Amino acid sequence: MFEIATELALMLMLAAFFAGMIDAIAGGGGLIAMPALLLAGLSPIETLATNKLQSSFGAATATWAYARAGHVRPREQLGMALISACAGAAGAMVAHLMPDAMLRIVMPGVLIAVAAFFALRRGLSDQDRIQRMKPAVFAFTMVPAIAAYDGFFGPGTGSFFMTAFILLAGYGVLKATAHTKLLNFASNLGSLCVFIPAGGVLWAVGLSMAVAQTCGAMIGAKLAMRVGAGLIRPLLIVTSSAMAARLIWQNIMG
Repeated sequence: MFEIATELALMLMLAAFFAGMIDAIAGGGGLIAMPALLLAGLSPIETLATNKLQSSFGAATATWAYARAGHVRPREQLGMALISACAGAAGAMVAHLMPDAMLRIVMPGVLIAVAAFFALRRGLSDQDRIQRMKPAVFAFTMVPAIAAYDGFFGPGTGSFFMTAFILLAGYGVLKATAHTKLLNFASNLGSLCVFIPAGGVLWAVGLSMAVAQTCGAMIGAKLAMRVGAGLIRPLLIVTSSAMAARLIWQNIMG
C-alpha cells in the first residue's frame, strides 16, 4: 500500500497532523514534517517533493478557514500568489539540480538557522503596526524571496511570510498568519510543478499525510483565531533544534 513500511507511514501521518496544526497557527509546520520524512529514510529530493504534496493540502485548508472567517480575501492576493508560485518553482529547480550529498549537508544548517530565528524573535502581537513597505514593493521583493526559499527547502516559510507581513506590511500576527496561507499554497503548487515530472513524489505516503495535515490545519486555524499565534513558538524551537541535531548525528554516523 505504502512505498515504505506501514509503521513508518503511520508515524509520518502523525507528524503531518501536528505539522498542519502548527503551520496554521504560526507557520513552520515543515520543521516537523520534513525532518520526519528524512528520518523515515526518504532521499532529500523525495522528502522535498512529498512534503510539498502533503503541505499543499494543509495550506489550502488553512486558507479556506481564514477566508471563511473574514481574515483574508484571496481574490485580492491573486497577483502575489502568482509571483509566489513562479518563485517557488524556481527554488524547486535549484533544489532538484543540487546533488543529494550537498542537500544532506545544507538541510540541518537551515533547520538550526530557522530555530534560532524563532528563538530570537520578540515582541510580536495581534495588533496592526506601522506599514514600512508599500504593497507593490513587498510583492516584488519579499514574496519571491521567501517563496523561492520555500521551493528550495521550505521549513519556516509560513513564519517568514508572517514576520514580513508584520514588520514590513504592518499587520498584526493573526492577520499576517491568515494572509500567508494563500502565498504558501501557491509556492507549494509552483514547486510541485517541478517535482512531479521528475518523479520524486511518494504518492501513497504524501496523500495519506495530506489527510492528516488537513485535519491538523482545521484545528490549528480555529486555535489561532481563538488564542493568537504565540502558542506554538516554544514547541517549534525545541522540535527544530532536536531534529537538526538528529540529522547532523545521522550524517556523522552514516
